[in-house]
Formats: sequence, structure tokens, C-alpha cells
Amino acid sequence: MTWRWEVFLEDPGGRYPTYWQWMLSAWGWTAAVSVSALILALLLGVLIGALRTWPDGVFWPRFAGAWVEAFRSVPLLVQIFLWYHVLPAIFPAMKRVPGCALAALALGFFTSARIAEQVRAGIQSLPPGRRDAGLALGLTTAQCYRRVVLPAALRVVIPPLTSEAMNVFKNSSVAFAVSVSELTMFAMQAQEETSRGVEIYLAVTGLYVISALAVNRIMAAVEKRARIPGLVAADALAGDRR
Repeated sequence: MTWRWEVFLEDPGGRYPTYWQWMLSAWGWTAAVSVSALILALLLGVLIGALRTWPDGVFWPRFAGAWVEAFRSVPLLVQIFLWYHVLPAIFPAMKRVPGCALAALALGFFTSARIAEQVRAGIQSLPPGRRDAGLALGLTTAQCYRRVVLPAALRVVIPPLTSEAMNVFKNSSVAFAVSVSELTMFAMQAQEETSRGVEIYLAVTGLYVISALAVNRIMAAVEKRARIPGLVAADALAGDRR
């Protein structure tokens, strides 16, 4: 096989002077959709995860449970098509929403259900005395969750959240189905135009790897900064005593 990496310096005959610049632009769209979806997923996931364990009443836990089951039971690609084709037909105002925004919404809502389950598990892993102590001090349930429960639970679930953050970047590849000019769409179009699929897909794969590693290192720094000094050692010692 003969490698021809200079294909990236060729003119694709469109708005970009070279395939290299086209690929970098597609990488930017991938990052934009992924970061937007991740922010939405984190906000909704933390909220829904907290409501899954809400002790006051039965409506909010049931609502949160229905949210999780609805969004994690439908394939992501189907959800993107629902946002892009079905909802604009029902709500005509959504026809003015760009495809990249709809893809970010679909990806964010899908990922929020997964993050919600991790937050729920993190909250349930905490000793019940934390919540009871907050309530005994006169805090409301909402204040107790905001000031006592969630700060501790989120520290517990940072490792699985790292995997979800990396998955968001990888799952953003399905945005090509609604004509978002991200990396996967670039690879498909460039491969058809140049017939150099090996070089194109290897380069795109490398950019996905770089993105995932960057997210991994950022989350590792967050985990290190958020770690409570002595907590891990104290937990290990308590486990040994048991």
C-alpha cells in the first residue's frame, strides 16, 4: 500500500482551501456539540439524580425514574431523528433551531439519564447520617442536598463521570445523521472525494483519541483538586477494620 498523506493539502473545491483546514473545522464542530451536550447533561443529570433519591413525597422520584427510563431506553440515533424530524413537525418554531443545537440537545438529554443514575448511586453510597445531620441543623431538604449531600456525592462519582464525558465526544459522531459538519461527516465526504479512506479515517481517529485523552486529563485534574484530604485513607482504614 502506498501512503499519500499530502491528500490533506489538496483543495477540496469548496469553502476550505485544503482538506486539512476542513478537518480542523469539523473537529471544532465536534467539540462544540460535545461540550454543549456535556454541560446540559451534567446540569440535568445532577438534578434528576438528586430527585431519584428525594425523600419528600413520591412524585419527584417517580418523575426522575420515568426520565431515566425514557431517555436511556431509546437509541441515541433514534432520539436525534426525533429532535430533528418529529419535534419540528409538532412545534414549527423548532424548524429555526440549527441542526448542531438539536444534536447537542439529543446527546445531552440522552447522557443526562446515564449521569443521573451515577449521581443516584453516589448519593446512596453516602452514610445516611450526613442527610440527617443537615436536617437536624435546621436545613431544608433542598438546602441539605445542595450543601451537604451533593458536594460529597459528586466527589464519589467523578471517575464514572470521566467515562461519560469521554463517551459524549465519541457519541457526537452520530450528529452526521442530521447534517452537522463534524468529524464523521467530514471523513465520509472526504473519503468519497479523494478515495483515500485509510489516511482520512486514521487522521479522524487520531483526533477522536486526542479529544478523549484531553477530557480524561481534565477530569483527572478535577478529581485531584476535589479530593478531600485523608478521606480515601480513612475509608480504606475503616474497610480494613470491618
